[in-house]
Amino acid sequence: MAKFSKLMTRFTRDESGATAIEYGLIAALIAVVLIGALTLLGTSLKSKFNTVSDSLATPAE
Repeated sequence: MAKFSKLMTRFTRDESGATAIEYGLIAALIAVVLIGALTLLGTSLKSKFNTVSDSLATPAE
């Protein structure tokens, strides 16, 4: 029983996995921000390319 008690005490004080989880959460947050930014940028670029395409499709008079 003493071994189990020592094991549980060591387990509750061990913080080595906390850093990895924090880095994982930071990476996930960065990914979400990038996806949102690229989606907005993509929509804007699509609009610009459609404008250019329409201008090129219309014959000059």
